[in-house]
Amino acid sequence: MITRQLNFKTLQRIRKPQLTTYTIHSKFHSFNHEHHLFDEIPQPDAAAVNRSMLNYMHRNLSATALDIFTKQFQQCSYPHNIDEVTVTLAVKACQGDPKPRCQIHGFAVSCGFISHVTVSNSLMSMYNKAGRFDSAMCIFDGMCYTDIVSWNTVLSGFWTSEGALSFACRMHSNGISLDPVTYCTVLAFCGEYEDFLFGLQLHSLVFKSGLDCEVFVGNALISMYSRWRRLREARNVFDEMRKRDVVSWNAILSGYSQERNHGLEAILLFIEMVREGMKLDHVSFTSAVSACGHEKNLRLGRLIHGLTVKSGYDSHISVGNVLISTYSKSGVNEDAGMVFQHLKNRNVISWTTMISMDEENAISLFNKMRLDGVYPNEVTFVGLIHAISNRKLVEEGLMIHGFCRKTGFLSKHNVCNSFITMYAKFESMDDSVKVFEELDFREIISWNALISGYAQNKLCQDALRTFLSAITESTPNNYTFGSVLSAIGDAHDISLKYGQRCHSFLIKLGSVTDPITAGALLDMYAKRGSICESQRVFSETPHRTQFAWTAIISAYAGHGDYDSVVELFYQMDKEGVKPDSITFLSVLSACSRKGSVDMGRHFFESMIQGYHIEPSPQHYACMVDMLGRAGKLEEAEELMSQMSGQPSFSLLQSLLGACTIHGNVEMAERVADALMRMEPTESGSYVLLSNLYAEKGDWEMVARIRRQMRDRGVRKEVGYSWLDNGDADGSLYLHGFSSGDKSHCRSEEICRMAKFLGLEMKFLRENMSEIDSVKQNSETHSQVPHVEGFLNIKSDITEIKSDTTEIKSGIMSEKTELDAVTAKLLLRLDELSLEVEELKESKGPQSVAAAAIQGWAKNLPSVVPDTK
Repeated sequence: MITRQLNFKTLQRIRKPQLTTYTIHSKFHSFNHEHHLFDEIPQPDAAAVNRSMLNYMHRNLSATALDIFTKQFQQCSYPHNIDEVTVTLAVKACQGDPKPRCQIHGFAVSCGFISHVTVSNSLMSMYNKAGRFDSAMCIFDGMCYTDIVSWNTVLSGFWTSEGALSFACRMHSNGISLDPVTYCTVLAFCGEYEDFLFGLQLHSLVFKSGLDCEVFVGNALISMYSRWRRLREARNVFDEMRKRDVVSWNAILSGYSQERNHGLEAILLFIEMVREGMKLDHVSFTSAVSACGHEKNLRLGRLIHGLTVKSGYDSHISVGNVLISTYSKSGVNEDAGMVFQHLKNRNVISWTTMISMDEENAISLFNKMRLDGVYPNEVTFVGLIHAISNRKLVEEGLMIHGFCRKTGFLSKHNVCNSFITMYAKFESMDDSVKVFEELDFREIISWNALISGYAQNKLCQDALRTFLSAITESTPNNYTFGSVLSAIGDAHDISLKYGQRCHSFLIKLGSVTDPITAGALLDMYAKRGSICESQRVFSETPHRTQFAWTAIISAYAGHGDYDSVVELFYQMDKEGVKPDSITFLSVLSACSRKGSVDMGRHFFESMIQGYHIEPSPQHYACMVDMLGRAGKLEEAEELMSQMSGQPSFSLLQSLLGACTIHGNVEMAERVADALMRMEPTESGSYVLLSNLYAEKGDWEMVARIRRQMRDRGVRKEVGYSWLDNGDADGSLYLHGFSSGDKSHCRSEEICRMAKFLGLEMKFLRENMSEIDSVKQNSETHSQVPHVEGFLNIKSDITEIKSDTTEIKSGIMSEKTELDAVTAKLLLRLDELSLEVEELKESKGPQSVAAAAIQGWAKNLPSVVPDTK
């Protein structure tokens, strides 16, 4: 716009030449003839020189125009053949060439042409285009007289919005009337959200100055509001415009298409644009096709594709790129490939889109891209590394890492973050850490990649330690908490208190209702056994996404609550949230544990026919497990044979477990043989088959299985349990122990207490039913004193249980507290024994229970911890 304004001012200053032989013949002869006529003029005046230079510049022959100026300067006929317009045209003809640029500037200063506003304006514009804004500012500060073009030229040269907006305020304070060019330039700088109020003030000034009727000012306002995602205000400006051009339509259309949740509005606006008879260009088609991709509307996308072919824009590079992306998002990779093949001038975006879409051929596409002479960018490597990671191509990943190191792409943080994720998927966390440590600046995305890598590799303590380091250097986001909560949920050796601390942190940040963090929280609580906390988090989530519903259903399924799972599934369907494959996996798992075969079949068929979800090996494993638990082993084996591909290890293991439960030796041998071929060192298959032989009394086969385990070096994995120390030593990690483990410093006391608790549970299990029956019978007898004595004994048993709880917590505390509680318990047991002796002599319905209590009480002193 500034250039257009400058040209208009320049042409106004060109003096009208007299009717000479040159001007008369110029109307009737061609450009070449005119050039020869100009050469024949012995001493052309400035008007003729200007006209000749303009003709050459209009034909993009700026070098020839500059030669004319140089020739006239060398003839030393100044000032007859050179004026301020000539110098202005010469400056424009430089085209950024530094040598003539400086020479013309020096000539303008030495000859006094710098005092002309048009010359100064053209010099400032020239320096702005050359990236030398300081030189342009020096010329502006030295000008005695400035016009609006001078101010606009300087304004357009700023690189930052802060400087541009400050200069605009200076214009306004100096009483300079802002014109449409000024408003368009300043509005273009109001891109950051911090400039929102400034943009609103400019909008009000536009109204006051009456320039809201200008089309290009309205277009600039629409673009500004779209950048701020204020699409309602942008649409209001668009609707209030009296005249609209194609730029107006494209501005609001681009604003809608850039927001994923406004794809429908973009499509409707494009249809209205076509009905209005507007001439569509590549920007119109790009925005419309992009909106179809957001809405997953493949049918309309194909229609617009046909319209681009008819309009001749199908070969345009930007339209082709967005068509490839739209077909890729819709899962029609074949059509995307055809559009790619049809493109003649493919750029880096075209190749990058194809590499990201076609993971199987990503490496070959990358090589073809280099052969085609297209240089990759960091987005290309992000897509390529993602494809390599998913396909576990370790060797290719190392090669690309070396290539990025040589070409300097490791300075790009998004590329390094992709390498951290890649090595994590390769289960090589040491390499992930090396890439992370080489970063010059660690942003939160880099921390998230490392934390997520640790969590995916089940290195939960490392994930937690990395999270604690991350929050000291960066501000965590929702993805940070999602990764660390996943690690805490999967860990057995990390205290739940860490998850509770993350929960409190999220409450303080106000992010607890975010779909990502809410789903991670309820999943973490469910895996750690706090199903009530999971339900509370779910109830407090205002916007329940598919992920939140699936997480709570999975939580109840993991706890075996079949009724809650089915109720939540139907409630989810009632609220219009579509379940995915993971949701059905949880429902089928709950049906399997419940033994509800009919409902399991119903959900399995509904998943395939009603929701068109292809069953995965995990779904088949749940169905086989469910049928196996119900004793339908032949049906389970038949269902397994219907799978495409080989059955998974977990599926076969479920079937083997069912064979063990129902004693089907023949099928168990077949399944165990397949399992041992798949995983020869996995102990579960051997143990299950050995247990089955033992139940059948075939001890010879049991011995053979154990010999096979010894010969193949198979060892049964040791089971571990964990105990929360109560943060006694300042650490929130749990103490892990296995069967027969005596590594704890107070293991003897722990073992005695465990034996004591076992005896208490055994007594309660065997005798509480008898005690309840005695209580019921006592209500029908008149022996009230005996009944009261018996009930006092039962009350004392309850008190002993309370004291036992004190001992249990005291085991992990100081020994003095343990001794005091133990002595108290022994004293109480002595008193109880005396009461039992007194009740033995009496005869009543409680005598049997009293005898049982006496036997239990006599055994107690021998198993309580030693007080010495």
